[in-house]
Amino acid sequence: MKGVCLRRNERVDSLDHLGRRIIQRKDGFCFSMDAVLLAHFPRYGKNCRVLDLGTGTGAMPLLMAEEAAYVEALEIDEAAAGMAARSVLLNGLGGKIRVRRGDYRNIRAIVPPESFDAVIANPPYGGTEEGPSAKGAKAAARQEITATLSDVVRAARYALRYHGKFAMIHRPARLAEIFAALAANQLAPKRMQFVEPRAGKPANLVLIEAMQGGAAGGLVVLPTLKVYGEDGEYTPELLEIYGKNRVES
Repeated sequence: MKGVCLRRNERVDSLDHLGRRIIQRKDGFCFSMDAVLLAHFPRYGKNCRVLDLGTGTGAMPLLMAEEAAYVEALEIDEAAAGMAARSVLLNGLGGKIRVRRGDYRNIRAIVPPESFDAVIANPPYGGTEEGPSAKGAKAAARQEITATLSDVVRAARYALRYHGKFAMIHRPARLAEIFAALAANQLAPKRMQFVEPRAGKPANLVLIEAMQGGAAGGLVVLPTLKVYGEDGEYTPELLEIYGKNRVES
């Protein structure tokens, strides 16, 4: 595997995208559909510098690397950061993606201010008393143990250049908190899309893109993305995002 070694309880999984693969633990938190949806939600541009806050094992940078000029992936957990870094090497993307271990609550000590064109984040959805019972890395991924919603929005604001874009995925139930955190950090929501698990079911995810220093108003709500159709299969829209209908190189 191009000189990349697996450690105990690790495996290599396919990303179903341009032949890329990712290293994950067999007994740990693995990337989910949420990361796939968010990775392809923003509009990057070939000269775009992107910062991923809380990259985990690095799925999002691997999924969108060809859409931007450079991606910096920040992760607080040492084991996850190590897997992300090795996955970058495994896919031959060391010239485009840099993985750094660090805590974005201390973002000022990690990156210069307003140094990125785009910031993406798939933060924990629930508070410390919400969500399923979990421990360790799984708990940190699901619950606000190491950082809160306000922490991630504040870090994004610091790292973004004027009129840069911040994209995140979260729960619709926390939209009021999300809008308040964005407003408190001079981030104006401009694009939003709800995600429904299937027709007739309430949306359980929401994708949001906000502009640093953008004028209030002008929010575009995109058509709701449905995950499953009436036949129980993934919808064509979801398959397109996943890249299942692409010819892999």
